[in-house]
Amino acid sequence: MRRPFALLAAALLLGASAALAAPAVPASAAGGDEGFTIKDPRITESSGLAASRLHPGVYWTHNDSDDGPYLYAVDSATGETVARLTLTGIGTPRDVEAISIGPGNRIFVGDIGDNLGGTWPHVWIYELPEPKELRDQTVRATQYVVTYSDGARDAESLVVHPKTGRVYLIDKKKEGGHLYEGPAELSASGGNVFEPLAPVELWATDAAFSPDGRQLAVRGYFGGIHYAWNDGRPEREGRLSVPLQGQGESVSYSADGSRLMYGSEGAQSPVEAREVPGGDGSGSTSSSGGGAQAGDEGPEGGAGSGDGVRIGAVTAAAVVCAALFGLGRRRRRG
Repeated sequence: MRRPFALLAAALLLGASAALAAPAVPASAAGGDEGFTIKDPRITESSGLAASRLHPGVYWTHNDSDDGPYLYAVDSATGETVARLTLTGIGTPRDVEAISIGPGNRIFVGDIGDNLGGTWPHVWIYELPEPKELRDQTVRATQYVVTYSDGARDAESLVVHPKTGRVYLIDKKKEGGHLYEGPAELSASGGNVFEPLAPVELWATDAAFSPDGRQLAVRGYFGGIHYAWNDGRPEREGRLSVPLQGQGESVSYSADGSRLMYGSEGAQSPVEAREVPGGDGSGSTSSSGGGAQAGDEGPEGGAGSGDGVRIGAVTAAAVVCAALFGLGRRRRRG
């Protein structure tokens, strides 16, 4: 889904302090992943991200709209694509926005975006087995028809609980949306109505469950929120330190649960790693700082040299935004 120019400028400005406040994952960190760049020239709009549990170090991704029924397996050690899956048994994908892996290494793909602002009568979810062998191949998928109990809407976040297999969606609204719960089991022969479960105070672009299913991370363009998952309901714990990205679209826990991996659209797009809140892989302790977002209070100021660095970065980002804004104005006048 294409975003307006102003969104990029806002991301540069509002995300600068969050990017500096979040410490990068050290290269010496044991296990997990340390970030990588997607090198495949076919992947220019990476919109979803999911860590494979069957193939350590591999992440599944896909393009946004205008591609096809394709999934890409990317090796985080090299950034190279090691397999491309072509899905059959489904219709023509419309606006694929999210990917998640459920129990039994089943891949779920969310064709849930709505470029018309929430007017399509239904959207789709595709389910397929993760291949045991990584190579270019065709895989048959099951297609599910999805509606919302309170009317059509745009969404970019799909998560599957790793223990129960239940599917959840989060609609995308600037003022904040809702987490929607699907039926206990999806039906391929009938409709699947998703019901609102809890508000999400975020302009959400993706979400992910931790491998143990006890934590839920939700990201937006300018920040994120992490929740404890208790008895099938989210309990907000704090903000996430989301890195500054031109068009932040995706998030996934690493396979060992120690990192949150943040992806962005664009050619040669980076996937950046951050330790989970608490830094111990459980994500169950106090929150870390993050960027401003709907429903979040800004970070509290404090003394120290770090404040000067943050202020300088925000100033630099503002200069860049001003330059980009001026360029956009000149282009529109031409």
